[in-house]
Amino acid sequence: MEYSKTSFKKEFIVINNDIKLNYYSSPLLNNFKFIHAFFTKESHEFSLNSIANGLPKENINCSLNQVHSNNLLLGSNLYQKERSKADGIISDAVRQNLWIYTADCLPILFADKQTRRVAAIHCGRLGLEKKIIRNTISLLEELGSNRQELLVAIGPSISKINYLLEAKYIKEFDKRINFDEVGHSFIDNSLKKNKDISDLPNVKDLHPLDLHEFAFKQLCKEKIPIMNIEIAEKCTYETPKEFHSWRRTKTNKRQWSLICS
Repeated sequence: MEYSKTSFKKEFIVINNDIKLNYYSSPLLNNFKFIHAFFTKESHEFSLNSIANGLPKENINCSLNQVHSNNLLLGSNLYQKERSKADGIISDAVRQNLWIYTADCLPILFADKQTRRVAAIHCGRLGLEKKIIRNTISLLEELGSNRQELLVAIGPSISKINYLLEAKYIKEFDKRINFDEVGHSFIDNSLKKNKDISDLPNVKDLHPLDLHEFAFKQLCKEKIPIMNIEIAEKCTYETPKEFHSWRRTKTNKRQWSLICS
């Protein structure tokens, strides 16, 4: 089962009276009028309150201390003074802004066409191993969502050819991902070619891992319709003018992604 990538729409909001802040939006979520954004690297420089002031609604901001877990929290249960440790938020009221931050990992937004409930998760290699996607869909279902009605948009993140890992990490991933989720042995020995790899040690021992492929296959296993899944074509590693990338520069800076209930 193959996945495809989509060109997301580049837009902007105006914050602090005159600053244009760029973001990308999912055509799929736009079709169903969900307010959302995958912001570019400049978003790191502004507070959530400043960014939220440029949005159409005055909502409550909900954000996390992300720890590469499979834990999710309801928007109303987040600590107000100190960010809760988790990697996903699910709306449980209207007028909530759900925020996550990434710099190569997958920012994944969920939206229920019928109930209008939304969710946002941070999902990297560890998130895939720990099944945060499955946990999110299960919790949404417990809260009344129908899997067939869920829309899923995966924002700008690192591409396969740029996400190279040592064999030991690939083997660990292989052990933790169920074989029936992927249908084949996925250790890909084709190494990165014709790229600037000076920042990567021992290149001959590195192998590419496709986070998008495994996110897509986990979504399909959870019975999300293929036409309800959209993956942005932008790679954070390859676009330094637009996105922070931990793999590229080892930066601690991130970009924000958002969906509103």
